[in-house]
Amino acid sequence: MADRKSTCLRLFRFAVVGSLGFLWDAGTVYGLRSVIGLNAATFAAYFVAASLNWAINRFWTFGDVGRHDHPVLQWLRFLSANSFGFLLNRGTVYALFFISPFCMHHPVIALAAGALAGMTANFKLSERLVFRERPPKSVMDLAEISAGVADAELPQCLDDESSSSARHP
Repeated sequence: MADRKSTCLRLFRFAVVGSLGFLWDAGTVYGLRSVIGLNAATFAAYFVAASLNWAINRFWTFGDVGRHDHPVLQWLRFLSANSFGFLLNRGTVYALFFISPFCMHHPVIALAAGALAGMTANFKLSERLVFRERPPKSVMDLAEISAGVADAELPQCLDDESSSSARHP
């Protein structure tokens, strides 16, 4: 029950941070579109919002886990892990720009739809791959955690102890 409550609290906090990210995203698009154009501003805004979201999620949403990683490496893993959410987010935004002249004139509508499209995927990927109890020991360990073969929350030493106790009763 406590684990479910913790997950719900994290999801709520992730959504709050995502709402702030939406504001940074929209503000960046509106601030840059007259300078570099709508498409480039939309692309750049994602990285501004994702970077700010990572920082707040690191300290507030997932503050009790995942602080053992170097911040730059964790930020890169955050951007990498959330690339699927990026595709959902920006795919929705650009699709709406393409099919709706209204969205071209009012990008905030397309940005809101994109944010909702990417949020769930980003939460699960962030929880599983970025902010976790233990860092992966190797590339293979990261692949196993990503595929769900290994549990990101169990310390590796427990896995080793359980297998050695099975061999030596």
